[in-house]
Amino acid sequence: MARFNANQIRQKMRQAQRQAEQKLKQQARQAEQKLQREIDKVNRENKRKVDAHNRRVDAHNNKVISNYNAEVRKQNMHNRQTIAELNRQLRSGSSGVRYTEPEQQLADRVHTAVGQLDPREYDVFLSYARIDGGAVASALRAALEELGVAVWFDEVAIVPGRSQSLQMDAGLQKARSGIALLTPAYLTGRFWTERELGALLGKNILIPVLHNTTFDDVKNYSGILPDLAGFTTAQDSVEDIAKKIAAAVILEEEG
Repeated sequence: MARFNANQIRQKMRQAQRQAEQKLKQQARQAEQKLQREIDKVNRENKRKVDAHNRRVDAHNNKVISNYNAEVRKQNMHNRQTIAELNRQLRSGSSGVRYTEPEQQLADRVHTAVGQLDPREYDVFLSYARIDGGAVASALRAALEELGVAVWFDEVAIVPGRSQSLQMDAGLQKARSGIALLTPAYLTGRFWTERELGALLGKNILIPVLHNTTFDDVKNYSGILPDLAGFTTAQDSVEDIAKKIAAAVILEEEG
């Protein structure tokens, strides 16, 4: 009868265990390799789809940008033609709208000064007292923008939740010239309008527009403004004043 050998049995068990572990590791490696191949396949397909999508988006964006630039060039050409015609009419008196002599001196001075400045984001900064000038300011802004003038206007430019004074200061910096819509409330020296007027006077390109007030009233308010000519709604409509201002602040040669 064969003798029972425990050591031999344990040795065979360890050998079987090692073989089982090796087989499991090999199966695990094969499964991992198979999974990685599937992942790589999915990634390649996703990349192909993303690249195709990006190409379509780029093509669409380029088309939109190209169309926009074409519209801008078309609008700029229209604006240049409009301003050239306005200048001709305002100086020749060939239409119902024309400069008076002081107005023409103001327009010429502003036009010359604007042409010497670096480009800015806005053509004009519109300063007004909302209590009695809000409606006229809105109408003037609309008429100016219809003629292609870029207007900084607080109701549009001011972002709620941020410092109003800092935003106004930034607007003053970004504008090449300024319009002060002088009304009775404006001439009381309210804080915001007084601050804006001081900054606009520093630009040396200030266009006064009088509404429900006179140059004598302005003279009593400030010893500086009477030296400047200006436009008044007592003499011209808001639309005609916008034409006179647009001809002064937009350069005909701008593209």
